[in-house]
Amino acid sequence: MRYKTSLGLNENLVAALSYIAGWPSGILLLLLERQNRFVRFHAMQSVLVFMPVALLIFLTAWIPYVGWLFADGLGFGAVFLLVILMYMAYRGSKFKLPFVGKIAYEYAYKE
Repeated sequence: MRYKTSLGLNENLVAALSYIAGWPSGILLLLLERQNRFVRFHAMQSVLVFMPVALLIFLTAWIPYVGWLFADGLGFGAVFLLVILMYMAYRGSKFKLPFVGKIAYEYAYKE
């Protein structure tokens, strides 16, 4: 069963779009989508995962001589995780990552 969102799009598509730009797209969809809990779950999980990852990549890049190498490795891992989460959201799965997935689920479904 496919549900619409307040944006007028399929909920699976909007949930996948919450990961497209990392945490900024998650915050944007948290502000725009007030009704659909599935979309709010994925948007909150996006914020809780990719905001600390972005901060970690930024701080790692400042390590002298080899920081950029570690930051690139973290960046590639983050993009890989982003693609997996987008795919799972588009499939309609409530794929919960350890720790942050539980927090996002409680935020979206226990309101």
